[in-house]
Amino acid sequence: MPELRPEQRQSIEAALFAGNKIDAIKQYREFTGAGLADAKQAVETMEAGLRKAKPEQFTKPAGKSGCLGLMLGIATILALLMVVLEFWS
Repeated sequence: MPELRPEQRQSIEAALFAGNKIDAIKQYREFTGAGLADAKQAVETMEAGLRKAKPEQFTKPAGKSGCLGLMLGIATILALLMVVLEFWS
């Protein structure tokens, strides 16, 4: 795992404590240049350690949240793309 500066680690941890794993992964990628799979693994490892060390700081319980939002976002982008393509045809 690439080294993070203390302020970068704190920013990622804050996102995790708030239940924003996707934001934490985005930050990790931005800070380290890691690929998506590596960033996801690193952030999940970081989250697991934090849940053991500081469980009281988490605002949301662990779980698979955000899937519905991601699917809705993708559907919205695809719908907009279809509209644009239809307009240009």
